[in-house]
Amino acid sequence: MLVVVSPAKRLDEKPAKMTGGTRPVFQDQAETLAKAARKLSGKDLERLMHISPALGALNVERFAAFGGGAGEKPAIEMFAGDTYAGLDAGSLEEDELRYAQEHLCILSGLYGLLRPRDQIAPHRLEMGTRMKNQKGKNLYEFWADDIAKELNQRADSTSSDILVNCASVEYFSAVDRDALDLRVITPQFLEMKPGGPKVVSFFAKKARGAMARFIVQNRVRDPEALKHFDLGGYTFQPDMSEGDDLIFLRDES
Repeated sequence: MLVVVSPAKRLDEKPAKMTGGTRPVFQDQAETLAKAARKLSGKDLERLMHISPALGALNVERFAAFGGGAGEKPAIEMFAGDTYAGLDAGSLEEDELRYAQEHLCILSGLYGLLRPRDQIAPHRLEMGTRMKNQKGKNLYEFWADDIAKELNQRADSTSSDILVNCASVEYFSAVDRDALDLRVITPQFLEMKPGGPKVVSFFAKKARGAMARFIVQNRVRDPEALKHFDLGGYTFQPDMSEGDDLIFLRDES
């Protein structure tokens, strides 16, 4: 079983704690995108990614320095958003991290697909960015079926036939489902509110990270085992679930 998650906008740029970093499989493609991004001004980046002038200027500097090795650290330590709070990689045992390296995949606008220990530079380039490139008008066209093919290869190497989608719609849309040879299971996490069950983005992101952690720690292979996920107070709802869309609900605290 493989599991995919989204990256994070928020980064932790403190020195890495992990050793033994690996090279991203799509490093060459990342350098191609960074080269295209270097042609953009801070104003261009502000407009494309809807970010502040300060972030626009920061990412001009980041793309200018890209490829030099400065500030690089493992992806699982670099990303610091809600999903990564739920994943809590810093508390995983070494054998769990080794398992994650083979089974946990991080989608990325710049790097395509990452393993946890892949060394990445500080950056911001969201998958939905409409940045023109040598393959098309946006990043979905740039990545085309490359990500799906790489997932197929990882599935073959780990004898996996299931992909658990713990990523956002924006990022999972970069996976060409026609080219993907895996069954896709998508867990969804809802909160019980006075008006009924509702997705709350902050909690849903954290729960997706916790589900990825659950899969890694328990070496999950049987999809039925996913239904036993109960971290954070969520419980599986068979009556609300349909097919490979698994619904988990948490009572309002």
